[in-house]
Amino acid sequence: MEEIDLNLLRVFDAVMDAGTVTGAAEKLHLSVAATSRALGRLRRAMGDPILVRAGRGFAPTPFAERSVARVRRILHETDLLRRDTGGEPRTWHRTFVIRINDALAPAVIPRLQRSVQREAPGVRLRFEAQESKTAEALRDGSLDLDVGIVVHPAPDVLSETLFTDRFVAVVSAQSPLGRAPHVSIDDLCSVPHVSASRRGLARGPVDDLLEAGGREREVTVVVPSYLVGALTVVGSDLACLLPRVLASHLRDEGMPLRLLDLPLDLPAAPVEQRWHRRVDDDDASRWLRSTLIRAVRDLVPGDDPIRSASAPDPSTAPPGTR
Repeated sequence: MEEIDLNLLRVFDAVMDAGTVTGAAEKLHLSVAATSRALGRLRRAMGDPILVRAGRGFAPTPFAERSVARVRRILHETDLLRRDTGGEPRTWHRTFVIRINDALAPAVIPRLQRSVQREAPGVRLRFEAQESKTAEALRDGSLDLDVGIVVHPAPDVLSETLFTDRFVAVVSAQSPLGRAPHVSIDDLCSVPHVSASRRGLARGPVDDLLEAGGREREVTVVVPSYLVGALTVVGSDLACLLPRVLASHLRDEGMPLRLLDLPLDLPAAPVEQRWHRRVDDDDASRWLRSTLIRAVRDLVPGDDPIRSASAPDPSTAPPGTR
């Protein structure tokens, strides 16, 4: 029998509120498939179908109707407990939930984990993919922190810039371009490219800049993430545009990559952490935010002029927002 954890109770609450799996998926910011799987786990854990077909729609079972108030009380009390973390971080036993951009995760997560382990060994970190940037999960307490490219937040969401990233061309260390001292626009257009886009786009702002100069690149592969883009480049003659923080991390961890400054004026990509106003003065939230700031301090050199760059206009956002 499945154990009932807090995430399953949140699925139950969303299903009861929306009345459909699709509606619950939107409320939870999950895919319909992921929500359907969670509902299957919930049914096994509770020993009840929860929702059954009724005509063209669905209706809750008598058990689900009897349980909804109790489940919502549990979620409410849990939210209160999450905010009531007292004492020193070393004494805490709790979980922080952080939504993070996939381009940042490989470099940020290990650094934050090491810092947390040193200061609060009883704390667990749970990271979620940034499939959405909406503020609902911050509002309802199911998310403690949101880390990603600067967005225009809701009025009740606060933010702080962590560092500013920029894009570089990444090639295999063994490729002819990888042995060049620098890359020109001619070099950039002379090799096939990998486009990393979660929306499956082959074209981005770099193509607009090239087109304005009467040039174009050839995109032969489109992949769903930057990490896959980097792996595709290794051992090939392909090039891929990646955030420098991610590319530097992968190279420093032993991936045979060469990073090349772009001969194009792509906009900078400020990275921020976001949290809900209700936890602004909460000791646990403040500790988490300050720990993250310390953990990522070495990701961008202090003398990098890009650190002072202004936020890009969303209409000209870099490929990382595609």
